[in-house]
Amino acid sequence: MTFHTFNGGMRKPSPPRRPKFRPTFIAQWREYRTLTQEQLAARLDMTQSHLSMLENGKRGYTQETLEAIAEALQTDVASLLTRNPVNGDPIWSVWDQAKPSERQLILDLAKTVTRSGN
Repeated sequence: MTFHTFNGGMRKPSPPRRPKFRPTFIAQWREYRTLTQEQLAARLDMTQSHLSMLENGKRGYTQETLEAIAEALQTDVASLLTRNPVNGDPIWSVWDQAKPSERQLILDLAKTVTRSGN
């Protein structure tokens, strides 16, 4: 805790700093999808300033906001919170580019490979 001096040297605690919110990969996903903050904010019907604060951890988010952002960026909420698409694992690049019907085939193949131990 930080203290400030006032009135003849008496010390009073300063107000606590605003908490930083949990980091996300929103900015990285936005850049990966080649969108500006203005473009993504328009898709989400929010201001560019609000989006900037979310990206920089200066503003909290709701589940509803994360779901809207994930949909606008063609990803899922878990990826917004845990995965940087720019320097991610190549398997995620394949997954991101796959159509829904292809994703099931990818899963089936991966299960076959891991079961066989090859």
